[in-house]
Amino acid sequence: MQDSTLLKRAGLAALFIVAVLALLVWGLGIDTIKARQVDLLYLGQQHLTLVFWSMLFALAVGIPSGILLSRPFARRWAEYVMQIFNVGNTLPPLAVLALAMVVIGIGDRPAIVALFLASLLPIVRNTYSGLCAVPASLIEAANGIGMTKGQRLRQVEIPNAWPVILSGIRIATAINVGTAPLAFLIGASSYGELIFPGIYLNDFPTLILGAAATALFALILDMLLAGLGRIVSPHTAA
Repeated sequence: MQDSTLLKRAGLAALFIVAVLALLVWGLGIDTIKARQVDLLYLGQQHLTLVFWSMLFALAVGIPSGILLSRPFARRWAEYVMQIFNVGNTLPPLAVLALAMVVIGIGDRPAIVALFLASLLPIVRNTYSGLCAVPASLIEAANGIGMTKGQRLRQVEIPNAWPVILSGIRIATAINVGTAPLAFLIGASSYGELIFPGIYLNDFPTLILGAAATALFALILDMLLAGLGRIVSPHTAA
């Protein structure tokens, strides 16, 4: 039953993406898209590289940090520490990119650092909130059957907090994909190479192509993460 539901949702998602692509082809014309085919593929790879590495680092730092802050001894300091992780969201994305450029230089590395900072807070916050929201009765039951703290975390707390953690990852991914085009301004390749020249040159088709590619990229990644959530936790994943 769960498999059939997942297949139906995947089919609807694929149908929606095809409909959006068809609308894009109808609006811009197949010749415009063919002329930009190489750019779309190359910039898509570059965009994916920025998102992949920045999200990988954000997950590697954010999830362990959220787990640590959710422990009883650290909860009193959690909100203060959270402000450190909030630096990427408090400052405007362009300011974060500019600061990263000043410290590291131009190119992919400062862009990855800036995207990492922008993606960090939702992961830390949702990991912390999800673990803190695990019912006390489950914790007591785990303690009652003799689980160690590590076993309780792996087998009870994280599985119950997973839907909330996944929501944070999805939010962070959407922020990351939407911010990545700005990396063009500091010398990193992304779909910003279509969006910003389209703005400067008043080239409407190129602008729309870059913006639509970014939006579709974000939509596809979000659908993949939602599908992953349903596979890993079919009864609770959103």
